[in-house]
Amino acid sequence: MILTTLALAACSGAVDSPARSVPSGDPEHGLEVMSRVGCGSCHAIPGIDWPEGRVGPSLDGLGRRALIGSGLPNRPETLIPYLVDAPSVDEGSPMPPMPISEEEARDIAAYLYGL
Repeated sequence: MILTTLALAACSGAVDSPARSVPSGDPEHGLEVMSRVGCGSCHAIPGIDWPEGRVGPSLDGLGRRALIGSGLPNRPETLIPYLVDAPSVDEGSPMPPMPISEEEARDIAAYLYGL
């Protein structure tokens, strides 16, 4: 019974530890990049008032989630390449490749992990 409870808790998608961080990222620049490339057209993102997309998931609290995409571990080394070209990291991802550099993706990850 205890093992079943622990297994179910592990699959909840939530993380009990503090939000992740990207020490070398610039969160303010990450917000600017997301605004410029239109991430808000698909996602609701704190700090971007318009547009407020509903096609993709809300990005509020992303740093506390265990998984991204179709079940990838939510870690900077996974999230950063996912932000640049999701389909190459997560086959079948509906998120298109984005016109951003790896450095810009690092800044976006820093912003998202700070939410």
